[in-house]
Amino acid sequence: MEQSQLNWITGYIWGIADDVLRDLYVRGKYRDVILPMTVLRRLDAVLERSKKDVLDMKDTLDKAGVVEQDPALRQAAGQSFYNTSKFTMRDLKARANRQQLKADFEAYLDGFSPNVQDILDNFEFRNQIPRLSKADALGTLIEKLTSPEINLSPAPVLNGDDTVKHPGLDNHGMGSIFEELVRKFNEENNEEAGEHWTPRDAVRLMAKLIFLPIAHEIESGTYLLYDGACGTGGMLTVAEETLQQLAKEHGKAVATHLYGQEINAETYAICKADLLLKGEGEAADNIVGGPEHSTLSNDAFPSREFDFMLSNPPYGKSWKTDLERMGGKKEMRDPRFVIEHAGDPEYSLITRSSDGQMLFLANMLSKMKRNTRLGSRIAEVHNGSSLFTGDAGQGESNIRRWIIENDWLEAIVALPLNMFYNTGIATYIWVLTNRKPDHRRGKVQLIDATRWYQALRKNLGKKNCELGGADIQRVCDAFLAFEETEESKIFDNTTFGYWKVTVERPLRIEGTDPNRVYKPAEIKKLKETGVRSEDAPPVIRKIHRKGTAPAPLCGLFRATVNGKPAVVEYEPDTDLRDTEQIPLNENGGIEAFLQREVLPHAPDAWYVPDTVKTGYEISFTRYFYKPQPMRTIEEIRADILALVKETGGLLGEIMGAAMT
Repeated sequence: MEQSQLNWITGYIWGIADDVLRDLYVRGKYRDVILPMTVLRRLDAVLERSKKDVLDMKDTLDKAGVVEQDPALRQAAGQSFYNTSKFTMRDLKARANRQQLKADFEAYLDGFSPNVQDILDNFEFRNQIPRLSKADALGTLIEKLTSPEINLSPAPVLNGDDTVKHPGLDNHGMGSIFEELVRKFNEENNEEAGEHWTPRDAVRLMAKLIFLPIAHEIESGTYLLYDGACGTGGMLTVAEETLQQLAKEHGKAVATHLYGQEINAETYAICKADLLLKGEGEAADNIVGGPEHSTLSNDAFPSREFDFMLSNPPYGKSWKTDLERMGGKKEMRDPRFVIEHAGDPEYSLITRSSDGQMLFLANMLSKMKRNTRLGSRIAEVHNGSSLFTGDAGQGESNIRRWIIENDWLEAIVALPLNMFYNTGIATYIWVLTNRKPDHRRGKVQLIDATRWYQALRKNLGKKNCELGGADIQRVCDAFLAFEETEESKIFDNTTFGYWKVTVERPLRIEGTDPNRVYKPAEIKKLKETGVRSEDAPPVIRKIHRKGTAPAPLCGLFRATVNGKPAVVEYEPDTDLRDTEQIPLNENGGIEAFLQREVLPHAPDAWYVPDTVKTGYEISFTRYFYKPQPMRTIEEIRADILALVKETGGLLGEIMGAAMT
């Protein structure tokens, strides 16, 4: 079917909302009725031909006492869904009695298969029926959707002379119409719905970033795609289309299976419905969702591994409830978030409870294929906080460390501002794989694509720009070229790592004895009542055995105690305690840094090696910062003279008056 006809059908359905629901619902709630009714009409139209076969099969199964009827009824319908009620939607439109129509419509809904029931329940569509019935709008909706003026059936509508009045609508066309309706409703209600709707330009870029580098390596076979925060399913379907197209271009035949999880009930219903409408019943069955199905606390696919994964998780959103369900930070045992790394058998990836976005990335990394030639490829959208939030040893930093030290991070792409519907903040695409090509090993590429966009003629919420085809190609070209340019920077993995080192200095209290060891209780009293002085001797808390080698930078100092040489430890003064962030690629390591940067100013300073923590952060703006050249004196003078001239000498008069 031509795009113009698809646009006309979309416009017709959109018009039904204005015609029928204007006085019943605010505009933001039209979708609560129109989306499920559109789904029902399409499913109904697809099932019309097999209606008798399904009813006959149902009768046979009932008489035989078969309990598990779903597979047989699907087979009778020739679809992944069915309806066992005696009604079609066309049967319902001629009811004169409002109450009878309501009862028959509810019976019609009850006849749908469990997967459709799941969609209706998550749309909460049955809650709308009393209002629609009371206002006598239910019959009008049915009449308009079954009108001869519109065809949502795969079969063509014929004129009396057997010519085609309306061509049949295939699954792809129906999916396009449904996605366009969802987009239009989301734009009408962008602040809320933007949470679940990633702009298609961003999705197309993400899909290309995970597929293009291995396009020539794709073999005929089956590939699994996953989105742990799938929203309305757009990422999965765009990724599927991209993979199928690339495979076709390379002469390969691939089968794809889609898997997703979504906590928002309505959004989950839209996703599942969209897949059913496209004829992807098996994929619809692999979408799990609803309020009880949080990806973080209730992983729907704990034993699955996937070839390709894409996601736009919620950012800046609390996951405190999930954390409590999982036992809190101390009792957390989820193997996705408490792992073994860097010699730590309980290495924690648990982030602050105020923002769980990086846990969605950790969830996907736990599902990578480890025993296949291509492994797994991942693209995920984050805001800027994922680059730097979290101190060394905290969850966010630990996730970055885990990723980079495993050499999984290929690239991060900075997107233009105001690309998303409900936020104008900076956003970034992280691209990861556990099969880096040789030329990328040990390296991370940062791409600044913030200036590659085209402006929208009309803002959509906070979205005022988009990635055009040329912009997407430009990003992909920079990514594939893997070269240093003004917008593409390449770094060693260690560039982003650092040691967080606590620097100590000794406690010095007036009147202390430099020839004795002070006990903990005595030290406590000294801290409470003593007078600190830089000229006082340091307080000794321990004298080491003979033979202990001095190591001043590690807190083991040479001293003379009662006239004898000794190696001692001093009590640290917490008021003088400081921390240093030392790059992992520091020439000479921690001690060289301290000798150069700290000891010239504090020769009695030391650090405790056991307390050193390793952290990672990615200061994107620092790497792409372009200092503005300072203006010359001549330019400043010219501006001042121009201002004087513009004000007609007023500035001179004011200054003259001030001088007298």
